[in-house]
Amino acid sequence: MTISKPKQPLVHALANSDRTSNVSDESGHTASVAGDPRAGVIPPVKSCDPGESIARVTAVDRDQYLIRHAEREVPAKLTGRAVYASQSPADMPCVGDWVRVKYHDSGTHASILDVLPRQSFLRRKRPGDDVEFQMIAANIDVAFIVQSCHFDFNVRRLERYLVMTNEGHIEPVVLLTKTDLISPAVLEQLVSQIRNAGIGAKIITLSNISGMGVEQLRELIQPGKTYCLLGSSGVGKTTLVNRLVGDSDLATGAVSHSGEGRHTTTRRQLIVLEHGGLLIDMPGMRELGMLGVSEGIDDSFADIQVHSTNCRFANCTHTSEPGCAIQSAITQGELDPAHFYNYLKLKNESAFHDMSRLEKRKKDRAFGKLVRSVTKAKGKRKDY
Repeated sequence: MTISKPKQPLVHALANSDRTSNVSDESGHTASVAGDPRAGVIPPVKSCDPGESIARVTAVDRDQYLIRHAEREVPAKLTGRAVYASQSPADMPCVGDWVRVKYHDSGTHASILDVLPRQSFLRRKRPGDDVEFQMIAANIDVAFIVQSCHFDFNVRRLERYLVMTNEGHIEPVVLLTKTDLISPAVLEQLVSQIRNAGIGAKIITLSNISGMGVEQLRELIQPGKTYCLLGSSGVGKTTLVNRLVGDSDLATGAVSHSGEGRHTTTRRQLIVLEHGGLLIDMPGMRELGMLGVSEGIDDSFADIQVHSTNCRFANCTHTSEPGCAIQSAITQGELDPAHFYNYLKLKNESAFHDMSRLEKRKKDRAFGKLVRSVTKAKGKRKDY
């Protein structure tokens, strides 16, 4: 799977029409796309054969997909050739992906031929012992990271989300919900904790009871852009989606009666908002394992990177070396030690998983080589 660099020029914003139009890439190739403003803005398009179109994945259920095309959603399946060409599960279509498709039976269902290059991505290490990537969603412009002021607030978890979004070239915005359950003084303290951690992302405070902050959030959402909601279960994501969409019938399930939220999203889905923006709602994630996120960590802890440039030694580990600017900043109260220790923790976690993945890939390649050699030997064997 090819991941395109961020801020790459997009080819064409879908027109306000329900008709199909042609889109050209820099090579002059054209592709038929659904003229649906509610699908978003397509990335650069490779050549398509006649009868093929570009659509967007709006939901995934194992090997079943739902795609949006021409102001309607139709079921789709991945072709065998596309499955065979995928080098890892991360190459398979995910919510938000643009895909090249071919329709059947008057457009009532489709075959997915391949996935277009992703402009941005949201991924994590697969839960458990598996050291592979799990693709969560793709082609997202802004990630709303939701934390409840009541029970869920955790700056260290927020830093993990920021690493994920920065690694995937997604702009983060922090949403603090359930502010009606705390005093203004406590809210001010929570915001200060975020800023003291060197987090400069925009912060919006929300009350799902009074609706405070919802209008400010709506003003951020622009037609043709894709947004996603990240956060633990019960922090108010689904209630917030219902306010934005104006629909209280989204798929939900009971969580608790403790004030920690009574609804939870049951699957990832791309939702069309009233004014043309698109929102990917997703279930809460219990595990946010770090894998292949060195760039995201550096971007998320930019304040530490700035301090480190003043260290005496270029290879300073920021632990016990003389002239360490990081340790000096901590001593002088310029740098939160918990913020720095979480930086080290995420660095070490990512390095460990990266090494484990590298070793696994080496073993897989060695095993594949052994299988090929045995197969070749059997082919040459002669029976007498």
